[in-house]
Amino acid sequence: MKLIIAALVCLLLAGMWLQDADAKSMHVSSSNCCFITVKRKISLKRIQCYKNISSTCSYKNRLILKLTGGLEACVLQKESWVQAYLKKINLCQ
Repeated sequence: MKLIIAALVCLLLAGMWLQDADAKSMHVSSSNCCFITVKRKISLKRIQCYKNISSTCSYKNRLILKLTGGLEACVLQKESWVQAYLKKINLCQ
């Protein structure tokens, strides 16, 4: 029983850590779905373009930002900083 509780606590702590992770550690799966979003504002200089998530994803209203260095980050489309950036960046080709 103690082992199960310890495992659940570890999973809970890992989930909390992932919510606070910055864009450097974000990984977007090849299915183009976003499960974990970046909470902090990303510098506009780091963003190359954006793409929409797949229509088959269970989470909606999210975008994938392609960053310099080959990184990608998921963001909530409703965030005010994301809305402002969408006017300045292009859709990925």
